[in-house]
Amino acid sequence: MSLSEIRRILISDSLAPACASILRSQGGIEVTESPGLSPEQLLSVIKDYDGLIVRSATKVGADVLQAGSRLKVVGRAGTGVDNVDVEAATKNGVIVMNTPTGNSISAAELTCGLILSLSRQIPQAAASMKEGRWDRKKFMGSELHGKTLGVLGLGRIGKEVAVRMQAFQMKTIGYDPVIPPEVTAEFGVQQFALEEIWEQCDYITVHTPLLPSTTGLINDEAFSRCKRGVRVINCARGGIIDEEALLRALESGQCGGAGLDVFTEEPPRDKALVNHPLVISLPHLGASTNEAQNRCGEEIALQIVDLVKGKALIGAVNAPALSRAFSPKTKPWIQLGEALGVLLRALLPKLSGDIQLTTSGEALRDAGSYLCSAVTVGLLRGTEERLNLVNATFFARNLGIKVTSLHCSENGEEVLALSCGGLQLLGGLSGSSPCLLQIGSSTFHSPVSLHGTLLLWEGQAPLPKLIEVLAESGGHLRVFHVSEGHSVAGVSSPLSDLSPLGPCTQLAF
Repeated sequence: MSLSEIRRILISDSLAPACASILRSQGGIEVTESPGLSPEQLLSVIKDYDGLIVRSATKVGADVLQAGSRLKVVGRAGTGVDNVDVEAATKNGVIVMNTPTGNSISAAELTCGLILSLSRQIPQAAASMKEGRWDRKKFMGSELHGKTLGVLGLGRIGKEVAVRMQAFQMKTIGYDPVIPPEVTAEFGVQQFALEEIWEQCDYITVHTPLLPSTTGLINDEAFSRCKRGVRVINCARGGIIDEEALLRALESGQCGGAGLDVFTEEPPRDKALVNHPLVISLPHLGASTNEAQNRCGEEIALQIVDLVKGKALIGAVNAPALSRAFSPKTKPWIQLGEALGVLLRALLPKLSGDIQLTTSGEALRDAGSYLCSAVTVGLLRGTEERLNLVNATFFARNLGIKVTSLHCSENGEEVLALSCGGLQLLGGLSGSSPCLLQIGSSTFHSPVSLHGTLLLWEGQAPLPKLIEVLAESGGHLRVFHVSEGHSVAGVSSPLSDLSPLGPCTQLAF
């Protein structure tokens, strides 16, 4: 993937001016700001851009990603990527990134505001006053002091909510299948199994992504286990709370109120929840603060600038393993992995099945994930037009090829070994240049550079004859080794007439 070729970016939603300014000034990128494009207009123009930045209004479906033949990155200035077809992006080799921290504070503060509003019926009382009434008895509230708040999802936003509500002397408990209990205990949240949460809570707030496992997380069964009059808040994603179950719980009194900033359908056509007197409903305002919009716009711009300059890959949704691959130290190893993949494919043209990548050396202890992608790019080079580190594994899986990694801690030398069908290639770095150290059981006398053009020759021609043919063909011999039937020559330019050498494969790196 030539990320340095990201030269034109389209911003199709309204973003803070800082976003385009940073892309232009720090990345040297041409930016077009066209908020409000229709789906047809987006399909028409996307072919001219290397990158696309959106908020939540623009829908980036498979048709957009397919039409964007130059697209290399889609940036979501916000947390969720529900409006981006991540699977289609991966297939097309497009990195999808978001700004997971940009709106955390704003979303957390809105959640706290809804908890307070539910406890004291603030919006309802304010509306009553505007209608000319003075209903002090009607709007009897309850204190938050001493109440229990259940936080489902204890990432950035969930943590911020818990910490703020502790200032009201609320007891904060929670559930998160990923974050260890000892981590959440440090910010005052005791974790419980989900089935143990319901009966303890006076208030429940959700801060999870919308996944198959979290869709309908709060449903009829969950409500039946809760305290009567429990209040629920959703500033995360519509669908985490089953809306029909919530309506039933409100009507029966099992749920005493709900604060909803998100809905399954936005805007909701069914107004039953919106108009319910115990529901405080908002039009998806979690990130709607000047600070959050500025922060998200700045963050997505800086992330793309870092990507273009090869400094870092931050916020990647569909290529998290590649985050460690964007640094000067790892790039030569990625080049080596790809070169070994090319070489293995040349030696085993009917390649299929499992391929084992073994890393050794402390610097490569955690490199297996992205090096597997690099090897796969080499194996499949030339088979797919948009092949890169993002989608290589996807295409390999469809061909029945799987590259797995293993780290060998016993060997302190930093090398890569690639094995398949009884053949093993061993490679390393000479300075910062990828090189071949071994084919099978044959070790080369000195490293063979995997840069430029490499000839693989199998035959019985004597060494002088091979040198003579190389010289007559106009190629400048760089390095030459003979190893158990495999002859390897490195030349500075392609050779046209190789017939005197016998069966020969020419590879370009």
